This record gives sequence, structure tokens and C-alpha cells, in this order.
Amino acid sequence: MKKTPKDIRLHSKSRILEIIFDDEEFHLPCEYLRVYSPSAEVQGHGPGQEVLQSDKEQVNIVAIEPVGHYAVRLIFSDSHNSGIYSWDILYDLGKRRQTKWTEYLQRLETAGIAREPQANDSLLR
Repeated sequence: MKKTPKDIRLHSKSRILEIIFDDEEFHLPCEYLRVYSPSAEVQGHGPGQEVLQSDKEQVNIVAIEPVGHYAVRLIFSDSHNSGIYSWDILYDLGKRRQTKWTEYLQRLETAGIAREPQANDSLLR
């Protein structure tokens, strides 16, 4: 069964995207959405080609554009705008946020990249 959000709200000050589905509600930091963008620039063109994103702690969403009835394009303050976030991708990012965030932090550590903790990090635990 396809999931379609009932509402999407951007909280710019806290840099949180709130996504409300019938059965779930997610509060996802913009940094998390940016580093897991479904774009080829981030994901590459196949397994193992992902590009580690860093220095995105302060990134915000500056616009949300509908893409048909199945997705949105998120425009980020660092000019990234090529990711199409389908409802399924957003739902999956919400459901798996703790696991995916832990994986991201481990990838940064392995690469020797420092990350400044943020106030909204508690949403990712």
C-alpha cells in the first residue's frame, strides 16, 4: 500500500521537516534529509557509488516543490536541488532514521571528518 503524507510542514528556525502520514508522524532534520538525498549527486549511479556528504549541519530547506502527486523536490540552502523525494523515500527515511543516522555518523568517523553536534540531533536517536 502506497503511503501519502497528509501534511508536510517546514520549521525553518529549528531546521526540521515535519511529515504527517495516516499512521506515522516524522520530524526530520534538514541535515539528515540533505545527506540522504536520493539524487545521483549523493547516491551515485549504482551501489557503492554513494558520495559522503559533510559540513551540512547548518543546511536548511528554502523551498519545497511538488512533483506530480508522488513526491517533492527539496531545495536546500547550499543550492542542492536535484533530489526527488517520493512519498516512499520520505516514509523510509522516517522509519529508519535512527539506523541511517548511526550509519552516517560512522561513515564520517571512518573518513576522519568531524561534525558539530546540533540541537535537533536528539530527533535522530
